[in-house]
Amino acid sequence: MRYGIIGTGAIGGFYGGKLANDGQEVHFLLHRDYEYVKQYGMQIDSCDGSFHLDQPYVYQSTAEMPPCDVVLVCLKSINNHLLRDLLPPLLQKDSLVVLIQNGIGVEEDVQRLFPEVALAAGLAFICSAKTEPGRVNHQCYGHINFGNYSCKDDAKMHRLVDEFNHAGIKAGLVEYMEARWKKAVWNMPFNGMTVALHTQTDLLLKHPATRRLIREQMMEVVGAAQCLGVNNLDESFVDLMMQMTDEMTPYSPSMRLDYDFHRPLEIHYIYTRPIEIARQAGFPMPKLEMLEAELRFLSEQ
Repeated sequence: MRYGIIGTGAIGGFYGGKLANDGQEVHFLLHRDYEYVKQYGMQIDSCDGSFHLDQPYVYQSTAEMPPCDVVLVCLKSINNHLLRDLLPPLLQKDSLVVLIQNGIGVEEDVQRLFPEVALAAGLAFICSAKTEPGRVNHQCYGHINFGNYSCKDDAKMHRLVDEFNHAGIKAGLVEYMEARWKKAVWNMPFNGMTVALHTQTDLLLKHPATRRLIREQMMEVVGAAQCLGVNNLDESFVDLMMQMTDEMTPYSPSMRLDYDFHRPLEIHYIYTRPIEIARQAGFPMPKLEMLEAELRFLSEQ
């Protein structure tokens, strides 16, 4: 399939790069490092094996890009208002748009902008960063789950998974709500706590007090999800996420990097929206509500 990447950063650069390296036709939308990548190509430094794309298809505008079978949206969710102009040139009758973004509610809002477009969620479990032009540093993990939001073509969803797996990316299909809330179990505690306490994931789990708090925050997410009728999400998944993070390379999540580089924080979809949804269902999330308030304070200083 022909792929378009909107947001060629740590996530879009890695997944798009892996697909291109496997022989798929991938078209990358770039911003600040367009000239660099046009001249020197794109380097993926990966724990699973590094590689270089000598002449990737790169563009400064989606108006210059061809229509695609699959569009991977890897923008930060705070930039989703840009999709009104960015997406249309890439769409054809049967395009699938995959939102590889953090948070709850992003598909619902994008579907309002594009009622006829097939959407899916991409839930990436990956430690990856892009801190210099044309270079992605993939530190560990990398698997991705896809949750079908509005795509009526099951064959395309399965082909998407097959092509990711063929490219060396462990991928699977999961139920949409399950996928979104499972990702929130990790995202809601670690993104905000690394900002609020100015630390990394490993140190949060090494200290008994913050380890206990992280676990309690994870259980708030599980409780909210269960209240909303989400299946296959219980304390055993919290155990898995804790173990996975214990084994992870010390890591600064995307929100910590955004804070350090003085970029806007993705508070709305990662915190405000799920907290509101849970409250409406009768399940308060007091520890995460406190973290949200702290993040709003820090983001406005």
